[in-house]
Amino acid sequence: MKIVYLTDAFAFFGGMERVLTDKMNALVGQYGCAVALLTVNQGGHPLTFDLRPEIRHVDLNVRLHQQYNYRGIKRLIKRRELEKKLKKRMKKVLAEIKPDVIICVKLDYVGVLIKLKEDIPLVVESHTLCNSEELDDVGCLRRIYIWMLKRCIRKVDAVVALTAGDAADWRHYNKSVFVIPNVVHLNDIGSYSSCEHKSVICVGRFSKQKDIDSLLRIWEIVNQKHPDWRLDIYGEGEMKDHFLSVISAMNANIVIYPPTSNILNIYRKHSILLLTSYYEPFGLVLPEAMSCGLPVVAFDCPYGPAEIITDGFDGYIVKNHNHEDFANRVCKLIEDKHLRVKMGKVGIQSSQRYRTENIMPKWINLFKMIVGDSI
Repeated sequence: MKIVYLTDAFAFFGGMERVLTDKMNALVGQYGCAVALLTVNQGGHPLTFDLRPEIRHVDLNVRLHQQYNYRGIKRLIKRRELEKKLKKRMKKVLAEIKPDVIICVKLDYVGVLIKLKEDIPLVVESHTLCNSEELDDVGCLRRIYIWMLKRCIRKVDAVVALTAGDAADWRHYNKSVFVIPNVVHLNDIGSYSSCEHKSVICVGRFSKQKDIDSLLRIWEIVNQKHPDWRLDIYGEGEMKDHFLSVISAMNANIVIYPPTSNILNIYRKHSILLLTSYYEPFGLVLPEAMSCGLPVVAFDCPYGPAEIITDGFDGYIVKNHNHEDFANRVCKLIEDKHLRVKMGKVGIQSSQRYRTENIMPKWINLFKMIVGDSI
């Protein structure tokens, strides 16, 4: 079976890139599929994670971001020019590869694919929430654009959501929606956190979605009670410079680090993971950290954390934006090493349901259903 994945770029140490890497490598190594990765805007950036040599990478090199060098009507003209180039190059590559199925992980390209795919089954793999524009409170023009993209969803063969909650939202646009959680790159070296480190970790972009404001407010409360504990934040993002200034003024034992491809080793040097997002399509860092023996604390945001964490067993789920309750849960873990270790051990076991061998058969069954072919 020949499978094409289409995405924007593979240039960040992000959760989506890590998940796609593991899935594509498994499809080639374990199931003998022929896999190609198409990127639209990779340019000269190296791939952030290692793909098996059998996986073909083709960058269409359209660089759609060029449109933002212009304003008004000139931007619209440039956009049409770039979209025309995208359509031409994508058509050529698809005609050459002749895939059995196309998986699009970026909603922006669904409209183009619908025009080009002919009778090739098209699957949209959602790595953001169906209604994320409402939670992000975007402007009117952006809402109209997303509405137009969602209308295209009616014409695809299947939509894959990461959680049951998000799947219910996607079914307003397409009845053929399936829930397949992320494959998670789990800790498998037999070494776990001792939970004795006086350090707490948060991993995520400095963006509105991750709600770093809430994280810092929570840590202010925790730091007053436990000033000897440190909060380490691993991430980049458009709001990083702002938060660097805020954190510098807080004097609350917080250290910021750049993203790393070896995040599992970093987890093992911490004792608790925190997640304060406004929303999470899945929450990849949760099972990653749990597999390293860390208890986790997260807000009950739409939709991921509540489907990953069993409250009171492998971590805590806290009512959204309740900073005081969140801080109290963190302090409870800080003050009780036995509880940290106990929850961490449960988390190691519960995280195993996201292993490649447990998730990939769901994808294989979906392919067989929509392609009608054996793998």
